[in-house]
Amino acid sequence: MTKKGPEIAEPKGKLGVLLPGMGAVATTFIAGVEAIRRQLARPIGSLTQMGTIRLGKRTEGRTPLVRDFVPLARLEDLEFGGWDLFHDDTYEAAVKAGVLESKHLSPIQDFLEGIQPMPAVFEQRFVKNLKGENIKKGKTKMDLAEQVMEDIRNFRKSSGAERLVMVWCGSTEAFLEPGSVHKTLAAFEKGLRSNHPDIAPSMIYAYAALKSRVPYANGAPNLTVDTPALLELARKSRVPVCGKDFKTGQTLLKTILAPGLKARQLGLHGWFSTNILGNRDGEVLDDPESFRTKEESKLSVLEYILQPDLYPELYKGNCHKVRINYYPPRGDNKEGWDNLDIFGWLGYPMQIKIDFLCRDSILAAPIVLDLVLFLDLAQRTPAMASRGIQEWLSFYFKSPMHAPELYPEHDLFIQLMKLKNTLRNLRGEEMITHLGLEYYD
Repeated sequence: MTKKGPEIAEPKGKLGVLLPGMGAVATTFIAGVEAIRRQLARPIGSLTQMGTIRLGKRTEGRTPLVRDFVPLARLEDLEFGGWDLFHDDTYEAAVKAGVLESKHLSPIQDFLEGIQPMPAVFEQRFVKNLKGENIKKGKTKMDLAEQVMEDIRNFRKSSGAERLVMVWCGSTEAFLEPGSVHKTLAAFEKGLRSNHPDIAPSMIYAYAALKSRVPYANGAPNLTVDTPALLELARKSRVPVCGKDFKTGQTLLKTILAPGLKARQLGLHGWFSTNILGNRDGEVLDDPESFRTKEESKLSVLEYILQPDLYPELYKGNCHKVRINYYPPRGDNKEGWDNLDIFGWLGYPMQIKIDFLCRDSILAAPIVLDLVLFLDLAQRTPAMASRGIQEWLSFYFKSPMHAPELYPEHDLFIQLMKLKNTLRNLRGEEMITHLGLEYYD
């Protein structure tokens, strides 16, 4: 039996998608959406487009598509814009990224050439291995934030978008610890005016988005919107936020395999992971400070899934190593190699070896699409938007944002249950517990 869910505004008009960083991920996402709109491709990997959701009992046979169950924006209504360090239009950038072949880019070349990146906010010390060419200038970081807000206003006007969403698709920034400038909104705004060194470009974009009441998702492991200052602004502006770091290749497999090991109470001595990556992201991560930011994101996953404090005999003191190697010939076709030393009954050792030859941006693009549509849904649902952090979107991230008093949930299957139960709740449907006793009464 359904009950009345929270109020949700209908997705009328166009939805603008703003992307800081118009490199491999962003161009693959934009090109993919346009190819799908022209019926040249299928939205494989997108939960919002291809996924179903079970409603009620198994015997009822109610399994609509997610996009038919909740009021999501249509792909036909998406408008694209963004910022980048380089002047290349989206077609040129996509060709240079080398993710999509000519047979997929040529039919939509006219569309892609019409999307020109706006000058980006850039500070060399946060991304040492890139040199900005198409960058903004300003006396203070507040000046830069106001320029981004002006860009947002201009894009809204030129695109005719009724609503906007911003998703960070830029590079991984150098590691930052939260400091006093990040504690309150007042301290942060003072830091913007005084050019505080611990305010990174990604934070400037997030601040500009939230001040403009634009939902924000952080696709990189940077310290960005996950600070008290910007969370204060999100709640004050009643804008949904989520992040961080798209869960694509190696970490995706960890969040699938580790819950299985724990479910069967199999022990883990060690997990060694190495990556070979040749795109712009790999070049950026060749800098130790940027790598440290990524490493923190990747290492946290196993600790929270395996819960060694609860299962010390199985997981306490396990050795978890992560390496990333920049190897230009590989391009965007990342290789993730894992060795797991596990043990079972009576302590007998076993091994699992994985060689995942994946395509980084191909895995990330549908994540961007789902986040755009789900964040827009959250913004149109006042009961969701007012909460700020959208923990139900943890499914898409390596380091999911969460309330300060909670630990993050990394188990992919629990994350999916949380996401789908949230959608059920929005439409007044009963939660699915999988208890199933009612079938045997």
